[in-house]
Amino acid sequence: MRILLALLLLLTLGHPAAARNGFVFASIDGGEIALDDFTGRPVLVVNSASLCGFTPQYEGLQALYDSYRDRGLVVLAVPSNDFRQELGSAEEVKDFCATTFDLDLPMTEITHVRGDQAHPFYQWVAETTGFVPGWNFNKVLIGTDGTVVEAWGSLTRPQARAITRAIEAQLAP
Repeated sequence: MRILLALLLLLTLGHPAAARNGFVFASIDGGEIALDDFTGRPVLVVNSASLCGFTPQYEGLQALYDSYRDRGLVVLAVPSNDFRQELGSAEEVKDFCATTFDLDLPMTEITHVRGDQAHPFYQWVAETTGFVPGWNFNKVLIGTDGTVVEAWGSLTRPQARAITRAIEAQLAP
């Protein structure tokens, strides 16, 4: 029995858990956004806020999505008030992003991204990589295999070479 448990432990440690193991976000448009729906596609998950100095990064996120969506990239914005810089309701966030940035990328409802109330996706990222958003507009790239490829802080712009290079490495030629 001990040998069997040891083998199971080794198999688990040898293969990082995949992000697509049932993580579901509430969509700002109603319904749900299931990461399982993006199997085989890279997903850039970005915690965002409407009243932050980094909010203009929405333009870069939309441009990134426009550039790579036909090749499979998903850019998922996750509005959060964990840093007290988000509007008061999901409807306000949706209106702000549509009118100010003309966003059409997928977006969740206002979601916790850190601490005890963090969404299970962010808990998983913290547990598997140690990465916890330190501010708004932190970016986590989930690879086509469902594991974390890399994470970047707020100062890294969405179209930075480090991000585009990592995305391109995940896309089919």
